[in-house]
Amino acid sequence: MNILFLFFFFFFFSSHLQIAFSAHCTTTTSTKAFQKCMTLPTQQASLAWTFHAHNATIDLCFFGSFISPSGWVGWGINPTSAEMTGTRALIAFPDPNSGQLLLLPYILDPTVKLQKTPLLSIPLDNNLLISSSSTLYGGKMATVHNGATIQIYATLKLVPNKTKIHIVWNRGLYVQGYSPTIHPTTSNDLSSTATIDVKSGGFTGTGQHSNIKTLRTVHGTLNAIAWGILLPIGAVTARYLRHVQSLGPSWFYVHSGIQLIGFFLGTVGFAMGIRLGELSPGVVYSMHRKLGFTAFSLGALQTLALLFRPKTTNKFRRYWKSYHHFVGYACVVLGVVNVFQGFEVMGEGGSYAKLSYCLCLSTLVGVCIALEVNSWVVFCRKAKEDKLRREGLIGGTTSDKASSAGNIHSREFLNLNN
Repeated sequence: MNILFLFFFFFFFSSHLQIAFSAHCTTTTSTKAFQKCMTLPTQQASLAWTFHAHNATIDLCFFGSFISPSGWVGWGINPTSAEMTGTRALIAFPDPNSGQLLLLPYILDPTVKLQKTPLLSIPLDNNLLISSSSTLYGGKMATVHNGATIQIYATLKLVPNKTKIHIVWNRGLYVQGYSPTIHPTTSNDLSSTATIDVKSGGFTGTGQHSNIKTLRTVHGTLNAIAWGILLPIGAVTARYLRHVQSLGPSWFYVHSGIQLIGFFLGTVGFAMGIRLGELSPGVVYSMHRKLGFTAFSLGALQTLALLFRPKTTNKFRRYWKSYHHFVGYACVVLGVVNVFQGFEVMGEGGSYAKLSYCLCLSTLVGVCIALEVNSWVVFCRKAKEDKLRREGLIGGTTSDKASSAGNIHSREFLNLNN
């Protein structure tokens, strides 16, 4: 099982490395050359630019990609901070009438973030935006499709003696008329902001988003191990090892130890999830949140049940066992379902991390099937032996053997007399 854990960890973190290194940057396009380029941390986006210090202007090109033929791709600059609210954005999407690529300016105010009003195009201040244009990779014959690469060009007027700019970029699935709809809310989409120094080409001011992304990664890893692996293993231990007479009561200590470790790690992951909710106001994953609270509550009830475990001679013992089995299996099922829900929330639905977890879970299910078949074979064999023993056809204990022998001699004696 340790090998499976290492396998899971390797692919989980390799999936993030794959995302980080799959993007590229270039200083040369079909129409223009730039001095510097930078790979942005999310969405396989990049930025190339030339900074003109003598007049405090910057020529730049943003490289992004569509995730839907009817979607949009946007890039913008925020005059005050690296966040969506207040961003002056340039958003490209297919014209709903002609189908040609269209680039319009927008200002992202708080009402748009809270989805209270549709996003409407507003001309940007001439003191900021000097010129802008967009083109699809492939020239005029290219069409918008899932994965199509777009280049957004702009010339901006910066504040004199200020070389740091706050940039925001994102992409969405649909456009209603000329109003882009809300973008997806995965971890990558919520981390698409940065502060860069156009003179030195360095990232600054992205610590908070890096911390949130790290917290999401740790949250997902802990919960996948705790609720998705350890607790199911603990349930399997209780179901199949307690019937092994040679182990004695050891199975109970193994079962309790695994479950307590899993619940402790799950509690830490649950607390991280609550903290992530506080750090992401306005972003709510309703199903994932409800499943998480339910699984944690059931896990807490299971842990408290150990304090009220009746003795085997207590008349309430069977009721406690029924409760313990029902709540335990419900907790395991909800935990596994929520792990898969978490992969979707983090945008890892098709990642190696999910594949690794599926392999671990499939291995555990295969072991359970083998143990279940073996248990039924042993049960049927014992039932057959008990039946034969009751009929006196095979020997049992010493008294049973004596009784069976007496019965056989009696039958033989009667047969001889007859």
